[in-house]
Amino acid sequence: MNPQNTQQDPAPSLLRATGATYFPIALVARLPFAMMVVGVLSLVVASRGSLAFGGLSSAVVGLGSACVGPLLGAAADRFGQRRVLLASGAVSASALGVMAAVAYSSLPDVAVLAVAFVIGASAPQVAPMSRTRLVQLIAMRIAPERRSRTFNSTMAYESAADEVVFIVGPFAVGVIGTFFDPWAPVVAAAVLTAVFVTAFALHPTARAAHTAHASRERPGPARDLLAPALVTVVVGTLGVGLFFGAMLTSLTAFMDARGEAASAGLVYGFMGIGSAALALSMALFPAWFTLRARWLVFAGVMVLGTAALGLVGSVAAMCVVLALLGLGIGPTLVTLYSLGSTRSPRGRAATVMTSLGSAIIVGQSIASVVTGTVAESYGASTALLLPVAAAGIVFAAGLVNAALGVPDAPGAEGPEGPEGPVPAEAPHLVG
Repeated sequence: MNPQNTQQDPAPSLLRATGATYFPIALVARLPFAMMVVGVLSLVVASRGSLAFGGLSSAVVGLGSACVGPLLGAAADRFGQRRVLLASGAVSASALGVMAAVAYSSLPDVAVLAVAFVIGASAPQVAPMSRTRLVQLIAMRIAPERRSRTFNSTMAYESAADEVVFIVGPFAVGVIGTFFDPWAPVVAAAVLTAVFVTAFALHPTARAAHTAHASRERPGPARDLLAPALVTVVVGTLGVGLFFGAMLTSLTAFMDARGEAASAGLVYGFMGIGSAALALSMALFPAWFTLRARWLVFAGVMVLGTAALGLVGSVAAMCVVLALLGLGIGPTLVTLYSLGSTRSPRGRAATVMTSLGSAIIVGQSIASVVTGTVAESYGASTALLLPVAAAGIVFAAGLVNAALGVPDAPGAEGPEGPEGPVPAEAPHLVG
């Protein structure tokens, strides 16, 4: 099965269209992105002896991603994913390796911040580019009557994968740093980047996606990226990133107060259980349960779950609340990425997807710094209020989205084709 041929007969499934190696490679390739903020934070705190400077360094990683991440998406839209991923992967792996050396060197703090910025700026945008790639393959290779369901299933899987890596990433940093040294997690992230991001870039699906893009008309105007309906999705995704950072950091403070800080990653993993399961099941939701309604319902679950954090007095109770939160966060991510995909201006899908990915990492970075400062000054119980605020931002953005009255997608919730999102009943295959 050769994904490069856009004129083949319809594939019986997306797995057959991509090839068996695609999903494992794409999953591991996105792990360094989830490790870099926590990895830099842990390394700088250990090497420079300052929690405040460690938080600043991780925030600069997020700043680099915010400044350059969307530009990488725009470059992929124009030049193809392969070139962009190979270049950014090489720079990212090198920057991570350099950070391991610079952090322990006698160089001034500004050198650490400069490398931190490069780490964030060069971080390969694997997750959003994977979404873009798969959406284009669905339009090219999946029969019209199966596109809508395949699209929904794919968005569910991709968001569940993101949820898994944003839980496994910090956990991996903790385990590797504990058993080896604080520099080991960033070196491990560099190795994963060099091997798996390169494999992702060279996978045949990259050329298939670029072929589909090259056959389209000129991309829509850049001002379309500032449409209120799309900006609202970005704000909602930023809120999810804020939640990730605030929840992990406040949980660490909660566990540290009980002398079990090393177990924070394991407890955090409870959130991923229900999250991944429910996110994957969203493809089975009925059509009348619209994306607009899903955003409000599941963001509401996040608000209720975070509100319960103030009542938690034991580790066991925290595990229960985190499992409840997972039922909200996973489906919310699926909804946001689905809306981002269907509202992407013509020819700018990768730009939108990387903007959403950058919003998550920026939110995570900001919340990690703020929550760490609050926990240090006022204690874990106060820090646990910040995830409530983050969930509130996600819910408020959902209310704005509902008030805008924009349809979930033009025509359908199907993937983008040459004329925009492809309706499930489209009478032709995209070629």
